[in-house]
Order: sequence, then structure tokens, then C-alpha cells
Amino acid sequence: MSTRPDPESFILANTSPAHAPLVPEITLHLATEITPIWQASEDWLTRQDIEPPFWAFAWPGGQLLARHILDNPALVAGRRVLDFAAGCGIAAIACAQVGASMVEAAEIDPLAVAATTLNARANGVAVTATGADLVGTAPRWDLILCGDVCYENPMTEHILPWLRACARTAEVWIADPGRAYLPRAGLHPIVTRDIPTTRELEDRDARRTTLYRVTP
Repeated sequence: MSTRPDPESFILANTSPAHAPLVPEITLHLATEITPIWQASEDWLTRQDIEPPFWAFAWPGGQLLARHILDNPALVAGRRVLDFAAGCGIAAIACAQVGASMVEAAEIDPLAVAATTLNARANGVAVTATGADLVGTAPRWDLILCGDVCYENPMTEHILPWLRACARTAEVWIADPGRAYLPRAGLHPIVTRDIPTTRELEDRDARRTTLYRVTP
């Protein structure tokens, strides 16, 4: 009887160390081929309602967050940070690199939690990765980061009211590459950049991505 590999072993077997185009300073365990990692994730979880392996790619929102943080370390140094829906953890790692006092990364996908832990270890930084659903909790952070989270309406409706409530006491950033469900109000643009991508994941070779500050 075969046993299912643990999350870290699965990730190491199905990814390779790589660097996102906009953030070459950070090493990440990323998929080298799109279709095999999708199929492997389905087999690993052996269920129909699995999360796609978003953790295996450096999406435009996460790249822009990390780039902005590395270019402006004073915005994060000494602060308590949450990377929400962290994916591969690229933004969390950037925060740890510039001296955040505490960095948490939240993901409900257990493979994403493991990927963030592996990626933080690869970069020699401390990030606490959690699989808890933090929506609705009182913010214990100074800064909350969200990269590319408005890709589905249910997701947006689930998280936006909480993020707006958090913005009363914490700074909240959303980096979005033009997803359909990004709200049109209550967002203050900070910076916009074109992020290289692949047509295996997107419908174009680059996505214009904007970092916003959320207002209550």
C-alpha cells in the first residue's frame, strides 16, 4: 500500500529553485511546467474540491508587493506584517528581508503553507506560515498584504469587508493585475508596473499591475 508524500517532499519533487522576473533577489520553489503540477496536485489531494497549485507560481500581485517592499524598506522595517493568501510567500519573504519585526503568512491550502515555509528557509528568513482562515479576526498586524486576491467573486465578497474593517487600525495593501472582481471604490493607488507573465497562466505576456492602499 503506497503512502502519500508529505507536503514538503511533494513540493521538492515537483518544483525547482527559481526567481520571479521582477524579484531576482528571492529564491522560490516554482513549477517549471504548468499542466504536470496541476495534475500532480489533484492526485496528491485525492479529492474533487482541491485548491489549484497557486503556490507554485509567482503571480503579478505578489511580485509587485515584494518589489515595492524591497525598494522601500522603511515602509516595512520594524512593523508586524501579515501576508494574506500568501501563495508562494514572496511578499512575506521580502518583508522579513527588510527587517519587519514579525511576519505571518496565511493560506488555507496546506501545500501553500508548506511552500511558504520552504521558500522562507531557502532565503534564510523567519516567516510563520499558518493554515488558519483569519478572515473575521481582530488585526494584530501593522500592515496586511494581499496579492492578486480578487480573481473570483466569492473570494472577494468573503475577504473585502474584513480587509476594510482592518484598514481602520492597520495599513492594508492589495496588489492587483486587473482581475474582474477588484472593487472600484475604496482603493488608493500607490504604484503601477507591467509585470512579465506567461501565456500558460495569463492571456498576455505582461500584466499591468497596481498596488493599492485599502481605505475603511
